[in-house]
Amino acid sequence: MIHRVSCEMGSKTLAIETGKLAKQADGSVLVSYGDTRVLVTVCSNKEAREGIDFFPLTVEFSEKFYAAGKIPGSFHKREGRPTQEATLSARMIDRPIRPLFPEGYFFDTQVVATVLSVDPDADVDVAAAVGASAALHISDIPFNVPTAACRIGRIEGHYKVNPTWSEIEKGETDMEILVAGTQNAIMMVEGGAREVPEEKILEAILLGHQQIKKVTQIIEELRKQCGKPKRQFTPLALDATIQSQVENLAKAPLQKALKTKDKTTRYTLIAEAKKVTIDSLVSPSMMESQPKEAKKLQEGVQSLFELLKYNLMREMILSEKVRIDGRDTKTIRPISVEAGLLPRTHGSALFTRGETQVLATVTLGTSDDEQIVDTMFQNSMRKFMLHYNFPPFSVGETGRMGGQSRREIGHGALAERSIKAMMPSYEQFPYTVRIVCETLESNGSSSMGSICSASMALMDAGAPLPKPVAGIAMGLIKENNRVAILSDILGDEDHLGDMDFKVAGTREGVTGIQMDIKIEGVDEQIMRTALDQAREGRLHILGEMSKAIETPRVEMSKFAPQITTLSVPVDKIREVIGSGGKVIKDIIAQTGCKIDINDDGKINIASSDGVAAQKAIHMIKNIIAEVEVGKVYKGIVKKIVEFGAFVGVLPNQDGLLHISEIAHERVNKVIDYFKEGDEIEVKVIEVDKAGKIRLSRKVLLTLPEGPKNGGDPRGPRPERPQHSSGRR
Repeated sequence: MIHRVSCEMGSKTLAIETGKLAKQADGSVLVSYGDTRVLVTVCSNKEAREGIDFFPLTVEFSEKFYAAGKIPGSFHKREGRPTQEATLSARMIDRPIRPLFPEGYFFDTQVVATVLSVDPDADVDVAAAVGASAALHISDIPFNVPTAACRIGRIEGHYKVNPTWSEIEKGETDMEILVAGTQNAIMMVEGGAREVPEEKILEAILLGHQQIKKVTQIIEELRKQCGKPKRQFTPLALDATIQSQVENLAKAPLQKALKTKDKTTRYTLIAEAKKVTIDSLVSPSMMESQPKEAKKLQEGVQSLFELLKYNLMREMILSEKVRIDGRDTKTIRPISVEAGLLPRTHGSALFTRGETQVLATVTLGTSDDEQIVDTMFQNSMRKFMLHYNFPPFSVGETGRMGGQSRREIGHGALAERSIKAMMPSYEQFPYTVRIVCETLESNGSSSMGSICSASMALMDAGAPLPKPVAGIAMGLIKENNRVAILSDILGDEDHLGDMDFKVAGTREGVTGIQMDIKIEGVDEQIMRTALDQAREGRLHILGEMSKAIETPRVEMSKFAPQITTLSVPVDKIREVIGSGGKVIKDIIAQTGCKIDINDDGKINIASSDGVAAQKAIHMIKNIIAEVEVGKVYKGIVKKIVEFGAFVGVLPNQDGLLHISEIAHERVNKVIDYFKEGDEIEVKVIEVDKAGKIRLSRKVLLTLPEGPKNGGDPRGPRPERPQHSSGRR
């Protein structure tokens, strides 16, 4: 039987349907929004995975190019690995639902969102996120609180629910934020803005939450119509005796460790305390005689140890108002900054905050270096890229190198969005820009460190960034009515805390925002306080960054391509390119420059050799130049004919030097004066209505000496014979 519910969301109807497609999945819904159709399925294994202490949830966002009426551009002509956009969409679905599964649920669970039809005016991410929640809620999987999502944009000061893809892509919105949450609280925020004040950001989030409430109501209605009974799940019961023993053995050494500032030393003390606790409660004899029971006990002790660490850290912050490294809730860790430390890169900067350190480099290129973007929505070129790397050595570990994790892609996208909001237009700075952020050390908020280092590296590269951008990560510890909001969180505070709230921006406003919640949401007051506290921290960080570099460098690196932009009449573009590209290829071959010609007549000439660039500019200017009457040119004799010679005064522009204009004396043969290929000086004496050019050489020559008082310049004439007049 097919069941269907719907509500209005923005200017379109959002509908959720089940009972028709993919009926063997534990839960399956088809979400319709405009002409967008997304099939979302959920499945969860019936047996728990052994030997793990985390929830094994995977979310797949499956792009189908047929959904947009496109054939994939790959060699195989079929969808391959997920694009960056698909990975980011999967993360947006995952983050709000993950905290709502019961603690200790270690059953492999998979959510698959398959995009069947794409409407650029109907948000696909929103449809997929709503579908994931609905499919989980009507299934027998233990997930009892439905979530929903909504995107809020702002166009000319007015908020818009789910703005179209084209409005966002064309920059019509100065703010675009995806909000996800439950009926009662906000679970996730992700978005960017162009220096929008915190108060307006909060308004947008709250507006999004109002839309979310409407959608969660229809998901509840769908469950009432067709929801399955939830499967029985009982979390592993804690043995009170073992719990007491773990506390007696580990509490004191853990308290000591949690007040140790240095991360490496702290981790060593925690590892030693864990080993002593396990060895004390799981004897070697038990390991030999009862290996299964011993392993189960060992896992239980480890879980209780982690729970004790979790509770001790949180209680220390809530009761003593002191954090792991001794700071209060608002203090930022010590900051060290340096710009221009790498000699051969086009721009570089090092940002260190506490035990988090990021090195950013900037590489400037031409349009040849643009990235091809081929997704369901677009086939275009990307001129600005920021890549974030998180190697295992940054946390003192070994691991696989190569490829990018979903986390690296997500952190890079947040940093890119935050910086891109302040990037100059392509007309102002006609470069392809690639920023690479290398995490060298990590103890909390390396993504925000990436924003700080990237901003400084851009200014070091000479990019006309109007204002620097900085980022800070906020945390939350909440136990009933006791709340502590933490500025500039450590890795442990992220892991053991309830919120990771990242805010990036300039002194004037927000450019990037991301929030993830591990509890059942946060209210308006917590968000307002976190935003205000984040602004204070951001201003402090910007002040520290200014000690390394305050404004963009006046001169760019000598190793960077210097781009000069020329504007030529559109009707001259064909002449610059030449037949089959012959002319432009010849200029490139002679100068070694990279030359990009746009349809609007703008030509970008790039070269790190200034002399070569000037040569290319001169050659192009000669091609587009118009012949001026009265001007003298050095021309090449192209062709000699009986009545004169054709001389090339400008590339692709020849004029006629008539035989009568070659010299002052009578010229019988042109070849007596020059041959084809000779360079001669000529003056333009006329350009007729048909564009034909008349030249003269003789007007540039000195008149030969002749009789005084304006005698004939051709010299004395022979004397006439004297005739008798008949006079005597």
